[in-house]
Amino acid sequence: MAELRAFIGWDSREPEAYDVARSSLLRHATIDIDVHPIKLTDLVKENLFARDVDPLASTEFTYSRFLTPHLAGFSGWALFFDCDFLWLDDIAPLLDFRDPDKAVFCVQHDYTPKETMKMDGQAQTAYPRKNWSSFMFFNCDHPSTQSLTTDTVNRETGAHLHRMQWAEDHEIGGLPVEFNWLEGWNTVDGDGQPRAVHFTRGGPWFDSWQDVDFGDEWRAEFARIRGGG
Repeated sequence: MAELRAFIGWDSREPEAYDVARSSLLRHATIDIDVHPIKLTDLVKENLFARDVDPLASTEFTYSRFLTPHLAGFSGWALFFDCDFLWLDDIAPLLDFRDPDKAVFCVQHDYTPKETMKMDGQAQTAYPRKNWSSFMFFNCDHPSTQSLTTDTVNRETGAHLHRMQWAEDHEIGGLPVEFNWLEGWNTVDGDGQPRAVHFTRGGPWFDSWQDVDFGDEWRAEFARIRGGG
């Protein structure tokens, strides 16, 4: 069995982002990782996801990310992160944070986006605990995590899910910002070097969104997996 099970959001509008997220994760890892995409069409076919289309949802995995514990069999630890990540370092240190008393770990950002729109034309909304759910390290054995059944994920509000109201506050563990370093918000001078860059505003896979921090590194990874470097 792999040392880490990782589930990455997949969106048909930006498959290149997923490819780079997966490739960079595995290339830097010193542990064995079992990686799976969270694809909405597959979940619908398997009768795991049946929510109505939400016009405010910015990705195809806005809600389905919370099926990660179910997909992991409600056993052990499992990681979810958005597709718009670029890994620059080893993920292995994440395993050191495992604590049976916690239901989930995340970087607890205090983030208020400046933009009103993302690069792909989706609304850039602000809400409490924004971006906490873009990187979640789940303790799938924890009772609060096990409340994330298919019924819960298909029925509960976005606020309940994304604000992690399914867990008590003391059950939500904090991670260093290096695991979910927000491009355009975090800075190297203020926050240190990222282990994983999150292009939450939009990334270099969009033609008009090239001048971003760590854009060259993203393009280099993309060229590598496409056989160009």
